[in-house]
Amino acid sequence: MTTDHSPNRLERQLNRLSDLPVFARTFFRGVVMHRAVPFTGTAGLDFLEMTTRRVEIGLKNEKKVQNHIGGVHASAMNLLAETATGMVVGMNVRDDCTPLAKELKMAFKKRATGALRAVATLSDVQRDLMQASDKGEINVAVTVTDEAGVNPVECEFVWAWIPSGPRKS
Repeated sequence: MTTDHSPNRLERQLNRLSDLPVFARTFFRGVVMHRAVPFTGTAGLDFLEMTTRRVEIGLKNEKKVQNHIGGVHASAMNLLAETATGMVVGMNVRDDCTPLAKELKMAFKKRATGALRAVATLSDVQRDLMQASDKGEINVAVTVTDEAGVNPVECEFVWAWIPSGPRKS
């Protein structure tokens, strides 16, 4: 069972969009996220769903993110999965803490077909841990799927969080 927590800065900012129609909410969610992390806009990531438990991000197979064989480049797949995991952590980390990517593993299993989607999730236990301590680390589950329903890559991401203030000696 999860402990109730106050929305953090990111969640509060995204909650302001809840009164907009769905089509506009998705667009403005992307604007907010692209301002916060400009590279996500450069790659063209689409922020499809962002909650404290689940983040879903899409990436179209466009020329700017393609490899030499016309598929989504490995680096773009990494950006997609890393952003999804980072955003679900970002939706839960306390305002007095900073999230940091600590470790990633990617195993490329199959050739990707078309656009990709990454879905990252946190359990209630993980969310509670992030609220209860000012530093720690968790393994964040993420699944990347292509248009054919195939998982072209298997990923593992470890995220840490630390206090935001100056380091104490």
